[in-house]
Amino acid sequence: MSPVPDETTAIDYVMEAASGAHFSGLRFDGLLTSSSSSPRASPTPTPTHFSTPTPLDSTAPKQPFVIGVSGGTASGKTTVCDMIIQQLHDHRVVLINQDSFYRGLTLEEMKHVHEYNFDHPDAFDTEQLLECVEKLKSGMSVQVPIYDFKTHQRCSDSFRQVNASDVIILEGILVFHDVRVRNLMSMKIFVDTDADVRLARRIRRDTVERGRDINSVLEQASFPFLKYVILGL
Repeated sequence: MSPVPDETTAIDYVMEAASGAHFSGLRFDGLLTSSSSSPRASPTPTPTHFSTPTPLDSTAPKQPFVIGVSGGTASGKTTVCDMIIQQLHDHRVVLINQDSFYRGLTLEEMKHVHEYNFDHPDAFDTEQLLECVEKLKSGMSVQVPIYDFKTHQRCSDSFRQVNASDVIILEGILVFHDVRVRNLMSMKIFVDTDADVRLARRIRRDTVERGRDINSVLEQASFPFLKYVILGL
């Protein structure tokens, strides 16, 4: 492997070094120098929509390369993130999950938890997420909250320490919703997966990993559709 050119940033180099390698149809080579190439077809999960940045100014201070990965619930976002991390194994990479920034439910919300829409922007503390990513981009370490999906509360005495890195991967169903968070990203990937496949994965995940019963999962998955589309409330 040839030495890293002095004028090339760490992420520029790793993208170039990954020439020819691709995952789920998205190639790494040339992303920072050309936006004209199109992704190849691939099996599920498929990041069919992605955007790339303009070339970086070599004279500007080096900042982490931020990759946003979004998609519906259980679409395969974590799998895509794992693939990115594997290809960037020679660099420091941190993964920030939007799920960590869920707000803890109040006692009143807990009484109607089966009706609570966890896929709504208000379910997240976006201000804290924004602050976290901004600090990481500035080279600072942060403490990421830990959310308990069984109690629907944050762990009050536990945090995940995340240090500054070369690459920041920001993953979540609504990481593209807030323009301020979106503008911090160098590249965006949307994972598009069939709705029936996502529902099957969601049932398995929520019943096995999050201790929920299948009826509550199905009700939560269908309630927003019934409320806002069928009933028109």
